[in-house]
Amino acid sequence: MTRIGVVYPQTEYSFDPGAIRDYAQTVEALGFSHILAYSHVLGANPDRPGGWQGPYTYNDPFMSPLVLFSFMASVTERIEFTTGIIILPQRQTALFAKQAATLDVLSSGRLRIGIGTGWNALEYEALNQDFSNRGQRVEEQVSLLRELWTQPLVEFQGRWHQIHDAGINPLPIQRPIPIWFGGHHENVLKRVASIGDGWMPNYRSPANAIDSLQRLDQYLEAAGRKRSDIGLEARIRYGDGKPENLQEVITEWEEIGATHISVNTMGNSYTSPDEHLKALNIFAQASGIE
Repeated sequence: MTRIGVVYPQTEYSFDPGAIRDYAQTVEALGFSHILAYSHVLGANPDRPGGWQGPYTYNDPFMSPLVLFSFMASVTERIEFTTGIIILPQRQTALFAKQAATLDVLSSGRLRIGIGTGWNALEYEALNQDFSNRGQRVEEQVSLLRELWTQPLVEFQGRWHQIHDAGINPLPIQRPIPIWFGGHHENVLKRVASIGDGWMPNYRSPANAIDSLQRLDQYLEAAGRKRSDIGLEARIRYGDGKPENLQEVITEWEEIGATHISVNTMGNSYTSPDEHLKALNIFAQASGIE
């Protein structure tokens, strides 16, 4: 059965801890399975020399997902948390392994990690990481993360990482924590097929995803795997239709193999937390997920 979750509307939501608590507890009570949060470390000034073409600027707020989820985990019991997505090559791998493992312990194993290589060279520069080799490094990072999350002591000799007889403590509840890939590039599809636990495409409709899914199936077969070995998470926009009509879109995604779907309430000109929660309440009732 497809798991229906929500996209945390952090670029439009209150920073008040009470409002964040209410959001997490309300969506859990409504029966949603997970909360997905986007991630950006820095926002650029669009008036900077040379301009700026990215979809977000310094005016768009982003809370750190792992810290946000740590807070949400303390006020919920069942709902799961997923990053959508963490730009892993911007981060020190062992440090991220430690942070994610800590959250997995504190949430009793309710964490799923979505990762990607990203598009924002400005963030890479500011975080002292190399934008040009991010694709190669992310594969090594995934290998190291899985060792750190499953072994008390690790010996790892890679191109960019060296660990000699050391490990993190505590280890996560999930060993390893699931790693999903976001993005549409051909190399992303290959990584999903060979080393991913799931794929998080950002297509607006199931029809748009068909070609990529067909290529993914080919890569899975070459890797000795099949579609049932991985998850597929779609995102649907609440503003794309009446709540009852969105059920048709959910059914279409299910027909092509979606295991998870996240409902996004951003982009509807909501000006208060209550409006986002009201929309999710209407959607939950129309979709029968309560």
